[in-house]
Amino acid sequence: MLAADQRLTEPDLFRAASRRGRRAGSRTLVAHLLLPEERQVVGMSGAAAPVRVGFVVSKAVGKAVVRNRVKRRLRHAVRPALAGLPAGSVLVVRAQTAAAAASYPELQADLARCLDRVGTQGQEAR
Repeated sequence: MLAADQRLTEPDLFRAASRRGRRAGSRTLVAHLLLPEERQVVGMSGAAAPVRVGFVVSKAVGKAVVRNRVKRRLRHAVRPALAGLPAGSVLVVRAQTAAAAASYPELQADLARCLDRVGTQGQEAR
């Protein structure tokens, strides 16, 4: 379970992370990361704020039991990765249809790969 201050509940931040955040995808999921300096437009500064995480699991993934299982697995997989993300950033993890048939180690590996790509994008250009 994620702490209450780490849960992303504001629709504006979901939208901002999905539209303006860095994106990396795999067969089972897509990760969108909005860094604190990019959140200025949204209106919240991320100086001392914790990393916020939200999940999007649509009905295309499966029925309610399957969707909830995918969300639980993703929530559990993202907890150790939060320490490696910049403070104040917003992460949205969107499950693909293949996530329903994926095992927990597959989801964990795909999430780690996506977070690694999202975290390194744009840093080579600086």
